[in-house]
Amino acid sequence: MPQTLYSLEDALQFESLLIELSARFINLPAHQVDTEIEDAQRRVCECLGLHLSSLWQWDAGNPDLFLLTHLYREEGGPEVPGSMSGSEHFPWGQKQILAKKPLAVSSAHSMPPEAAIDQENMLYFGVKASLDIPLVVGEGPVFGVLGFCDMEAERVWSGKLIHRLELVAQIFANALARKKSEEELRLSEQRLNLATESAGAGWWSLDVASGCFWMTPAVRAMHGYTPDEVVDVKRFLGLVYPEDRENVQQILDAVIQERNEGLVEYRIDLNGQLRWMAARGRVQCEDHQKADALMGVTVDVTEQRLNEERLTRALQEVGQLRDQLEKENTYLREQLGRNDGQDAIVGESKPVLEMIAQAQQVAPTDSSVLITGETGTGKELLAQAIHSMSPRKSKTMIKVNCAALPAALIEGELFGREKGAYTGAMTRQSGRFEVAHHSTIFLDEIGELPLDLQSKLLRVLQDGQFERLGSHKTLSVDVRIVAATNRDLAAMVRAGEFREDLFHRLNIFPIEVPALRERKDDIPLLVWKAVEELNEKMGRAVDQVSKSTMERLKQYSWPGNIRELRNTIERAMIISEGRALKVNLSAQVPMNTSLPSSLEEVERAHILTILESTGWRISGKKGAAEILGLLPTTLHARMKKLGISRPAR
Repeated sequence: MPQTLYSLEDALQFESLLIELSARFINLPAHQVDTEIEDAQRRVCECLGLHLSSLWQWDAGNPDLFLLTHLYREEGGPEVPGSMSGSEHFPWGQKQILAKKPLAVSSAHSMPPEAAIDQENMLYFGVKASLDIPLVVGEGPVFGVLGFCDMEAERVWSGKLIHRLELVAQIFANALARKKSEEELRLSEQRLNLATESAGAGWWSLDVASGCFWMTPAVRAMHGYTPDEVVDVKRFLGLVYPEDRENVQQILDAVIQERNEGLVEYRIDLNGQLRWMAARGRVQCEDHQKADALMGVTVDVTEQRLNEERLTRALQEVGQLRDQLEKENTYLREQLGRNDGQDAIVGESKPVLEMIAQAQQVAPTDSSVLITGETGTGKELLAQAIHSMSPRKSKTMIKVNCAALPAALIEGELFGREKGAYTGAMTRQSGRFEVAHHSTIFLDEIGELPLDLQSKLLRVLQDGQFERLGSHKTLSVDVRIVAATNRDLAAMVRAGEFREDLFHRLNIFPIEVPALRERKDDIPLLVWKAVEELNEKMGRAVDQVSKSTMERLKQYSWPGNIRELRNTIERAMIISEGRALKVNLSAQVPMNTSLPSSLEEVERAHILTILESTGWRISGKKGAAEILGLLPTTLHARMKKLGISRPAR
């Protein structure tokens, strides 16, 4: 006959055990749940004289498969399989358990006919009596079963004992559910950490009530916080750049007050290094009335910001280079056709070689150069040679003739203008100084620059800055200035016509271009250079210049210098027939090439012209003195003062 479990003494002892187990499982850490369940199985079996307790849980992928997860059995007890199929081994019992009913079997032989399979397996495993209790939490589904077995005798399970063992099953079920939740949470955190760390991010939460942050190690590392450091809102904001702090505080307050989400970027100073952070957060509300917490992720976007800045700078440089090239192309198109063919300095005379040596000395520097000399001597060629020998030679030299522009337009030409700067200014125009950025600007006839613009030019020389006409925006350029003049700037300074400070800034390295009459040995080279170029231009084949013609060319004073010589050769090429060049110097019209800029030059050129026409006869009938209306002694004195002497025959 089956024995009855659960006497009064047993009940008192078991009640004490239940109280102890309840206390032990309260707030039990997840990693201790399995050990505590198996220990509790042992103690319950020992208290009630049972031999085996097994805890089975459904397999997540196959609900029909029972997995043995917790076991207590007496030493030497029967082997228990690690898994069983409910439909194959205990189909009748499985239905009872899934219906959330405890299944008490006092004897295998007392089981109903429909439990034949269950009875057969019970006898196979040697079980005399068993009690199986479904594992369930609240109204949730059954996820397992807790079994107790007597392997020696049949037993009667009282209703009171069944109820108490249901309490044990409930304790186990709650502990297993909590463990599963914590494991899922931990796994979720691990996955989130993996995802955020893979994206270079970390996540955090802010408790609104306390104002304290919880942060993953990634977020702490981004901000330089130690693992145990308490970080509140004040501590966090103290790390944010002062310029960004107010914006971060405003967005944080708005997200909490509006129970919304927000995105903010801010900078921090991490060990003296600027770092950019991007954070996105969303409010968590328990009672739907106020924000309890703010959860979010933070990403270090420093590299992205630096790359964006590099890209922006690169695009700006490309844009500036494109604009510069467009300006240079526009300038070159404007200059097209103005080249007079003289693309190199021709000459081997001592004055020319000395001049070239000076140019070679100053070319590698950024110093200003003032080129002086009479009109037509080739000052522009020297300026181009200086530029071509300088580190700026890869850029186009920009040329401005200060005497060729009306005073009203020269400022806009030099410094540019804004749209609407004056009537008729329909578009914005870049000035020559902008176009000459990183290059050389050649200011020809600098002595003609108006006084009011001389101060602006001085500023460019001193600090490289100026404003466009009609604009208050200061522009900066890196320009090397080469100026040229045929006037006496020192005399102009004394007369108050030229700024003294500008003169001294321009006159750092003066070079004088010799007049053609001072380098007569170069005249044959210059003649042949002109003949070759004009042959190609005119389709001629002139290849003969008589010795007498060349000598007469050398003896002529050339008041118009190289420009006059070239014009003379061009005129001779037009009228010459055949292959020989015939030059008629008597056909020269005084000052027909360019006008000297001073009274002294006019006087000198006129006297030379008269002397040439009289064959250098000064006195006597139709002599130069008579033609000029001067006494011979007076003419000799004027010639000495002006440096006029008869060329050697």
